[in-house]
Amino acid sequence: MPRLALLLTTLIWGATFPATKAALDQIPPLSFLFLRFLLGAALVWAWFAVARHRVHRSRAVLVAGAIATVFLFLGYVLQTVGLRYTSASNSAFITALYVIFVPLILRRFDARVLTATAIAMVGLWLLVKPSAVVNVGDLMTLGCAAAFAGHIVCLERFTREFDAPSLLAWQMTAMTLLFAPTLPWEQAPAAAFAPTGVLLTGLIVTGGLATGAFAVQMWAQQIVPAQQVALVFASEPAYAAWLSWYFLGEMLDLQGWLGSGLIFIAVVIGAFGAAPGPAEIKTVQPA
Repeated sequence: MPRLALLLTTLIWGATFPATKAALDQIPPLSFLFLRFLLGAALVWAWFAVARHRVHRSRAVLVAGAIATVFLFLGYVLQTVGLRYTSASNSAFITALYVIFVPLILRRFDARVLTATAIAMVGLWLLVKPSAVVNVGDLMTLGCAAAFAGHIVCLERFTREFDAPSLLAWQMTAMTLLFAPTLPWEQAPAAAFAPTGVLLTGLIVTGGLATGAFAVQMWAQQIVPAQQVALVFASEPAYAAWLSWYFLGEMLDLQGWLGSGLIFIAVVIGAFGAAPGPAEIKTVQPA
């Protein structure tokens, strides 16, 4: 069930690509990220008020949230800025290298996961068709992949030690505060913030649905090992390609369909075929 939930949340992550791409025709990227996380933080804190769930404020929880936020913030900034210097296909492929980074960081080399990872990387290559030329944008995106891998690893540990909703709330709040100073830096005109249908749709998908997906991810990572989470997330570019093809009219040729098919075969082999092990036992302590 947690793995299936992760696969469904990845559909939402994939939907953020066409939604964000459309919104960025109106508003600069960092300003959009600020609005996205502002909406997400508001929704999370509203949930706390309605559910009357206690917010954990211990030093350990705040430190854990701060560490996870550093990786999350670096990932988004490096990916967004890197896109100014590299192609979208290179960005999608290199970002997905967190599939390799996570098991390397954790030193977990299961034969099934390694096989699935190799299949996923072939599928990703066929799907996004990155160029072989390396530039500064590619290097920044490689840093983004490492940062997202670090965030996935952090969530595996912290969600099993502390209250996951509280960690989510502090991360969303911190991301909003970190992106706030970018507003005067980008100097976006007032028209960029006009509540058009495109911008509102982008914010609903990224700030609303994606925040819910983030919450599901944190719940699932209390159970599913991080390397399997990363492998499930490898399906995100496939979802993004399909949704961009359907909603934005972007081309998806036979090679792209083959690549996305290989990705899903890899996810089934690596993430849905393994039995729960000791690493999947949840051990939450009061904080």
